[in-house]
Amino acid sequence: MKLTVFTALAASAAALNIPKRDAQTLYTIELAPGQTQQVTQEEKWALRAQGKNFIDITNHPTLNVASTNEQAANVTFPSSITHQEAVKTLLSHLSTSNLEANLKPFTEFQNRFYNSTYGAQSSAWLLSTVQDIISESGAAGASAAAFAHDWAQTSVIATIPGNSRKIIVLGAHQDSINQQGNDVVEDRAPGADDDGSGSITILEAMRVLLSDPDIAAGKAPNTVEFHWYSAEEEGLLGSQDIFEKYKEEQKDVKAMLQQDMTGYVEGTLNAGKPEQVGVITDYVDTGLVEFIKKVVTEYCDIPYVETECGYACSDHASSSKAGYPSSFVFESEFGDHSPFIHTARDTLDTVSYEHMLQHAKLTVGFAYELAYASDL
Repeated sequence: MKLTVFTALAASAAALNIPKRDAQTLYTIELAPGQTQQVTQEEKWALRAQGKNFIDITNHPTLNVASTNEQAANVTFPSSITHQEAVKTLLSHLSTSNLEANLKPFTEFQNRFYNSTYGAQSSAWLLSTVQDIISESGAAGASAAAFAHDWAQTSVIATIPGNSRKIIVLGAHQDSINQQGNDVVEDRAPGADDDGSGSITILEAMRVLLSDPDIAAGKAPNTVEFHWYSAEEEGLLGSQDIFEKYKEEQKDVKAMLQQDMTGYVEGTLNAGKPEQVGVITDYVDTGLVEFIKKVVTEYCDIPYVETECGYACSDHASSSKAGYPSSFVFESEFGDHSPFIHTARDTLDTVSYEHMLQHAKLTVGFAYELAYASDL
């Protein structure tokens, strides 16, 4: 996730060993809608170390156009939850053991930095794992493929076809970063919570969704895709590449849900609050947010809390800029989230698999209900 609580890192940003391009290359970043700034690579890192959210639009200056909001406005989401019997049967198959079994190897790479050998290795592992799940499900029409970028780590896209070209997207970012060290390419960055937790949450949700015979047979009205984005931490680069292409190809994405950090609960409990799911309410599609609240209420064992994270705080921003109705669900109320992100201390022992399970329930419910929403 593009935020940090370690504000003291600003002073050390220039000391990081940043992958070399031209030292004077300028990048165009957007810090708020329409508010752009040209910065060097070191200035980008300094902004990130100060906790400034931004989207690097250097390669996608025209992704956002005035007409894109019209597409999102034309989508009406279900006013009620209607597939309780089928979904609750699926939810019983979600497993904290599976969450742990997949998150552990995902965090064992030295890091998952987007332009490192480790990042390339971790994305290859992820693609292989996704393909194995699809193969074991017997879903003949489902597939997974790498989405290549101009850097080492690929994104991964899994597709479960339905009876139409309408697409429901479940997303998370796979890259990690250590902003507290001296070498972003080599330093340890396990990224257990940010965003290993979200990546493995949607992986487990995909496994369970594919256990439904009709979903696996492609009988749902709508297509469901699972995305694992590369280079979120660098300015939403991977997701921009994907949604730029989707827009060019006129793909009909009806809803996008991002899961970025789903595993840390101690901050909430230490604040004397009940365990809860954070539903982001700023820079998102309001109709989709209202639908998500219904999904949480119906399928999760904990309540939601409305919260805000600022502009371009995760990959849903790329989807939104492309004109697609987009949303973001977080591990807590903003401010109660993990203090260990972007460091070597973002480790497995800070993650609650039971809390990840709640996000997995949300993901399955969201995907199933919208897969069968024929009127989108």
